Amino acid sequence: MQNQRNLLLAVALSFALLIGWDTAMSYFYPAPPEAEESETAQAETPQAAAGGAAEGAGAPSGAPSGTAAGASSGVGAGAAGASAATGAIDGANPAAPADLETALTQPQRLRIEAPRLSGSINLLTGSIDDIELKDYNETTQSDSELVRIFAPQGTPDQHFARFGFLVNGTDPQAGGPWVADGEALTPETPITLTRASSSGITAAISLSIDENFMITAEQTVSNAGPVSEDGAVPGDAAAAGPAALVQPYAFVRRSSNNATADEFIVHAGMVGVFGGTLNDEYGYDDMPESGKVSPDGDAAWLGFTDRYWLSALIPGQAGASSGAIAEASWRALGDDLYNSELRYDAVTLPVGQSHSQTTQLFVGAKESKVLDQYADSGIDKFGLAISWGWFRFLEKPLLWVLKNVFELVGNFGVAIIILTMIVRGLLFPIAQKQFASMAAMKAIQPEMKAIQERNKDDKVKAQQEMQKLFKDKKVNPLAGCLPILLQIPIFFALYKVLYLAIEMRHQSFLWVSDLSSPDPAKILNLFGLLPFDPPSFLGIGVLAIGLGVTMWLTFKMNPAAMDPVQQQIFNIMPWVLMFVMAPFAAGLLLYWNTSNILTLAQQWYLYSKHPQLRAAAEKEKAEKAAKVAKEKAEKGG
Repeated sequence: MQNQRNLLLAVALSFALLIGWDTAMSYFYPAPPEAEESETAQAETPQAAAGGAAEGAGAPSGAPSGTAAGASSGVGAGAAGASAATGAIDGANPAAPADLETALTQPQRLRIEAPRLSGSINLLTGSIDDIELKDYNETTQSDSELVRIFAPQGTPDQHFARFGFLVNGTDPQAGGPWVADGEALTPETPITLTRASSSGITAAISLSIDENFMITAEQTVSNAGPVSEDGAVPGDAAAAGPAALVQPYAFVRRSSNNATADEFIVHAGMVGVFGGTLNDEYGYDDMPESGKVSPDGDAAWLGFTDRYWLSALIPGQAGASSGAIAEASWRALGDDLYNSELRYDAVTLPVGQSHSQTTQLFVGAKESKVLDQYADSGIDKFGLAISWGWFRFLEKPLLWVLKNVFELVGNFGVAIIILTMIVRGLLFPIAQKQFASMAAMKAIQPEMKAIQERNKDDKVKAQQEMQKLFKDKKVNPLAGCLPILLQIPIFFALYKVLYLAIEMRHQSFLWVSDLSSPDPAKILNLFGLLPFDPPSFLGIGVLAIGLGVTMWLTFKMNPAAMDPVQQQIFNIMPWVLMFVMAPFAAGLLLYWNTSNILTLAQQWYLYSKHPQLRAAAEKEKAEKAAKVAKEKAEKGG
């Protein structure tokens, strides 16, 4: 009766796990709101959708009322007027809520065309706010839209970058559109955007783009002095007025509405390298109450990461008159808007001089090879934008093998099977040693029991005799555990590679159209024939069923557990895991099924090589069955 109660308790706990898993995932990682809801919310707070009137001018939030003015101390009499700057920012060009199509059809746009991305620049604000990736589609359908990374300010999924200067604490760039010296930004044709003010300050942004996902912006500001009524500039520097205080900045702003979930296995949110150390501590919901994080150390790069996509700023070399980075930070702006900001040191710019600052912008896919190429070119630890974690020394070689096998066989599902076989093959000698150790331990089991019976009241002597037995028989009791410990990080690394690899996205295998998504052939929708998706915890598909069956067979081949309740838990555990794993990517389930099948084959082979181990296992099972039958007979009597 006690065993039955324990079994019922185990079943109840397993059912609670099934329900609790789905509920917990829905609570901690809620689905993004629909676009209509986001648009309505932004319509209610247009100043927030625009990032505030001040931010609509192109300055980072929290602006430089203290930064520019404070930096002016000690810069000389020419900048004395700048030290009194209030830091107010022009509120021109605020972005009202708008739909994507309307925002992208405005006439004042400059086209971007590169081998792997396309889009446009908003000449009204100078923002790079329209980027699509040519190699990636939103869905597996042939007519699917391209993956969009950047979207204009004010749209539900706004995500854009901007470069500029604060001059005497304000933004002189606000007021009129930028003028481009070309028709399109391409790898062959860099373009320069310019905008002049009546105070004689001219801002220019020279943009270039490479063959992948990197845009380089060289920001230049020139101080020609105030322009007279006849359009002439005073020739005498003293007559031209005081020097200007200039502070370059760059930022990426995004909405978290369409962000992927921040999970244990893959980070989504703020990411960057500071002082040579990766900082990926903050998701969108983890920002402190102050709404601002400025990690210690020099910033090598910072930005926002999703599971497969990245937008990041990389500070470059400054002009001769410039200082270092004044601040690199992430900032929560409210209404699900966030900034990644770079602010450089403010410098004094006398009349007749100019100042330049270079910043790079990465916007694209997190392809390991491409990120590593940028890291090799000097961007510190840029490859860590992919959430490799502790075992990247294993994961990166596994990814390399997976990609090369995929190139050979032409199907990612087949590549997963072959990679799993390769890993299993390499680990087979370790498994063989593990089984050999288990067989040796089984062989001396009667002698071990005799020692225990003989020294019931003397544990020290029993231990000494046991150690002598191990030495005489040349048996290491830990030899069976060490191989398991060695295999755990390898299989976890393989699991994580399949989860992180963008190469698996939208790859098909047999009936599965996308290995990075759950198995579409589920029991409740008649294996995909009915047009609906069951709840995640009931979405049992072909691969999940295979996982349960192969795991159950694996447990059946293992020696029976001593405790009947423990044995019952082992019997139901495969089916519990079948429910838990069902919502995972089909590619991961394909890996687990292949691994389980190979484990079965490996166990069958090793049992055939060590018949004493199979005999001992069968004897244990027979003894336990007889014991259970005897207990039932006694209770019945």
